[in-house]
Amino acid sequence: MNDVLDATGLLCPLPVLKARKRLMALPEGGVLVLQTDDPAAIVDVPHFCAEAGHSLEDSREDGLVTTWTIRKAGRTA
Repeated sequence: MNDVLDATGLLCPLPVLKARKRLMALPEGGVLVLQTDDPAAIVDVPHFCAEAGHSLEDSREDGLVTTWTIRKAGRTA
């Protein structure tokens, strides 16, 4: 199961807080695609994933927007 969260326009800590809430609703192994434009997300998102045990599978920059692919902790989908 995949979900997309557009957190552009939100500043720290809101992108990570919204991602945490959205990940809670996903099953183990589910994937969240998170879009951010807050410069602090470059530090915050990887730190959040490491602390929560989620897998940060990809991050891509396109102009000011970074797209993160996060797999929820647990078994693979």
